[in-house]
Amino acid sequence: MKVTETELPGVLVFEPRVFGDERGFFMETFNARRYAEHGLPERFVQDNLSRSAHGVLRGLHFQHPNPQGKLVSVLEGEVFDVAVDIRQGSPTFGRWTGVTLSAENKKQFYVPPDFAHGFVVTSEVALFYYKCTDYYSPQDERSLRWNDEELGIEWPVSSPTLSEKDREAPRLSEMGEGELPVYGV
Repeated sequence: MKVTETELPGVLVFEPRVFGDERGFFMETFNARRYAEHGLPERFVQDNLSRSAHGVLRGLHFQHPNPQGKLVSVLEGEVFDVAVDIRQGSPTFGRWTGVTLSAENKKQFYVPPDFAHGFVVTSEVALFYYKCTDYYSPQDERSLRWNDEELGIEWPVSSPTLSEKDREAPRLSEMGEGELPVYGV
C-alpha cells in the first residue's frame, strides 16, 4: 500500500495494492493493523454510502464537539474530495487539500476528526463510501460555505447542485464562539 502525506498534517491519501487479471481484481480496502501503522484509529464505528449525480456537491461538513474522522473512497464514478483544517490555532488553519477519487484509481482519503470535509461529483454518477471514527450526531453537525472566498477551494465545477443546508452555510469567519474545534485540545 502506498501512503502519501498531504500538506495538512494527518490528512493522508492511500493507494491500496490491487491484484487484477482478465477476471477482475481483488484489493484489501481496510486492515486495522496496517492502517494504524500510518496513524489511523483501529476502530471505525459506522460505514456510510451515498450516491449522487454529476455536479452534486456535499459539504463542507464536520461535527463539533463530537468529531468524526472519515476514510473515504469511491466505488463507482469520480469525485473531487476536499479536507479543510478548521482547528482554531492550528498552523494550517483555513488551508485545504483536495484529491480526485475514483472507482478507477481506487484511492482512499483520510480526513481526521476536527477537519471539514466535502466532495463534488465529476462523473455522471458517483457511489461514495466512507468509514467513520464516531457515530453521526445530528446535534453536533455543522457546515461551512462550499465557496468561502477566504478558503479559496479550487472546485472543478462553478455551479454545483447543493442542499439548502449547504447553500446557506456560514463562512469560516462567521462561525461563532465554540462552533469550531481548538487545535491541541
